Amino acid sequence: MPRDPLILSFDTSAAHCAAALLSGDTIIVHRVEDMAKGQAERLMPLLEEVLAEGGVHWRDLSAIGVGIGPGNFTGIRISVAAARGLALSLDVPAIGVSSLEAQAGDAPRPVWSLIDARRDHVYAQFLGLDAEDDAPILIPLTEATALPGQHIGPDAVTDIAVKIARISARRFSHADPQSPVPRPAPLYVRAADAAPPRDPAPTILP
Repeated sequence: MPRDPLILSFDTSAAHCAAALLSGDTIIVHRVEDMAKGQAERLMPLLEEVLAEGGVHWRDLSAIGVGIGPGNFTGIRISVAAARGLALSLDVPAIGVSSLEAQAGDAPRPVWSLIDARRDHVYAQFLGLDAEDDAPILIPLTEATALPGQHIGPDAVTDIAVKIARISARRFSHADPQSPVPRPAPLYVRAADAAPPRDPAPTILP
C-alpha cells in the first residue's frame, strides 16, 4: 500500500526560520524560531532537526514546499535557493507558495490577504473565486482598511510553514506527471533596500 506523500516545507521570508513536515493530512513536526537575521546559517540545521524529530530521512521526501514571498528580500532568496538545491539533489519537485496565499489558507474566497510590509505599508492581494488571482501590490496601511470585502492579516502568521506544506501537498497531488513542476522563484513586490555605494568605483587598470 503506497504511503502518503511526505512534504517538507520552510519559510524565511520574514523575521523567522520556520519549517514543517507533513504526511498526508498530518503535521508531524512544526518549528518556528524568531530571528531578524541568521536564517542562512540556521535553515539547514533546522531542517535536519525537523527530519530527525519526524523519524525520516531526506530520501523519504516526496516534495519540497517553500515560501517565495513577498517579504524580506534576503530571506526569500535564502529559502528559494535552498529549495532549488534540495529539489535538484533529491530529484523531487520544489513547489513555491506565496506568503499571501499561505496567509489566506483555506479561508472562504473572495478575500483580501494582507501582510505587514513595514514602514506603514502592507502587501495586499485579492484572492478571488477563479484560478487567476490579482497580482500582489504594495499599499499604505491606511488604504488597507478601506479595501472592500473580507480581510485576513496583516498580523504575522505563526503557522506559515504548515500552510505552505498543505498548499504544496495539494499541488503535488494534482500535478501532471508528464509536466515538470515550475521551479520556485522569488516574489518581489518592493525593490530591495540595498542602496548603491556612495564612493566612486575604483579605476580598473589595463
